[in-house]
Amino acid sequence: MQKDVLDFVVEKTHELIDSPTCNSETRASAEAWLAAIGTEQQAAATKTYIGELEADIMPIDGLIGFADSEAGAQVFGADKAKEVAAHAREIKAAGARYCDCPACAACEAILAKKDAILG
Repeated sequence: MQKDVLDFVVEKTHELIDSPTCNSETRASAEAWLAAIGTEQQAAATKTYIGELEADIMPIDGLIGFADSEAGAQVFGADKAKEVAAHAREIKAAGARYCDCPACAACEAILAKKDAILG
């Protein structure tokens, strides 16, 4: 992986880890990847990390469905769930493919460089 790509992914990985919306599995994979940089385990950790990011990034339609559901109302609160669903519909109309919370934004930025990362 080229140094500029590595530096970018490291920066976005720290943003992901620091995000309040990052789940524990993604955070653990991100931390494991950071720990593996420069070691024999880097290539395997990179593949695992990319797989975790792909599994955990929230597609915009999934966010809308969740926010509109009873479970979404329980997680966010009824009023906030409606706000989240409306926001998600708005960003989808503008072309968003994924949730734009801090964790998903970091995932999307990293995944946009997937070919260079796995290169």
